[in-house]
Amino acid sequence: MDWKRVIRETMLPLALVCGVSAYLIYHFNPVLKPIGHVCHEIASRGQITLIGVMLFLQYIRISPSDLKLQKWHFAAVLTQLSLCAALVVAVMLCPDGDWKILLESALLCFACPTAAAAGVITERLGGNLAATVTYVVLISAVATLLIPAMVPLIHPSEEFSFLSYVWRLILKIFPLLILPALLAFAIRRFTPGLHKAIYKISHLSFYIWGVSLSLGMVLATRALVLSHASALLICGIGLVTVACCAAQYAAGKAIGARLGEGRSSSITAGQSLGQKNTGLVIWLGYNFMTPISSVGGGLYAIVQNIYNSWEIYRKDSSI
Repeated sequence: MDWKRVIRETMLPLALVCGVSAYLIYHFNPVLKPIGHVCHEIASRGQITLIGVMLFLQYIRISPSDLKLQKWHFAAVLTQLSLCAALVVAVMLCPDGDWKILLESALLCFACPTAAAAGVITERLGGNLAATVTYVVLISAVATLLIPAMVPLIHPSEEFSFLSYVWRLILKIFPLLILPALLAFAIRRFTPGLHKAIYKISHLSFYIWGVSLSLGMVLATRALVLSHASALLICGIGLVTVACCAAQYAAGKAIGARLGEGRSSSITAGQSLGQKNTGLVIWLGYNFMTPISSVGGGLYAIVQNIYNSWEIYRKDSSI
């Protein structure tokens, strides 16, 4: 039996199950309640640390000259902007209630930038790592301006100005995105021997992603349980996130196939448009939108990783 292949094919669903189970064991066990805050901090900080390590290992595999804009990058950004504009209008026109929450959940799924570590899965599926990383940086910059522009239209606030929204997003997104790049490119430039040694183990980023996913599912399950939403509303948000996830992966693949260079571009654009920074979705929903809309982030994480697990299984089965 090829154990490496078995691990690759089952790691993501196992990570999902482990993360959800770990939180539920804690939640329904009164003995563990006193350490809840500590567990949350470990999961939160642990996931951020692992994402930073994964990003570093991605940047190790590419050079700054590889980060080039392509036609499909602009088409994908335009697609996200158009969908967000339409949904902002829909949310503004919709009266308060469950339908508005569903629309806000959809808006968050479309407005949120690509997951910082999306390149791990993209490369595993045969896509272009450098093109994915380029899109992550591009859409993160766009989202940093897009989100502060749309939030006041839906939930006006005298407490935050446009620039204060922008600054909070910059602090949330860019340190984790930029610092690993600076370190990796400095190592490439000044210590080629060390760069070569790290490059040899950079494939471990896929397995680190599995551990990070488990921690992310702990946080996503926590957001879902603490939302105290009705089962009907959760089902509604679930259907919305499935539709948003499917639409973005399909649109990305179509854009990549049309404007890119063959199957690799289709895979890359699909992952770039479809794979989201779900932790940011939860944070945005809880802090700036109707808090219950943050449930969409946790559900989107489950959906996108089930889909990616199937993609990996299908790819390995065809070999």
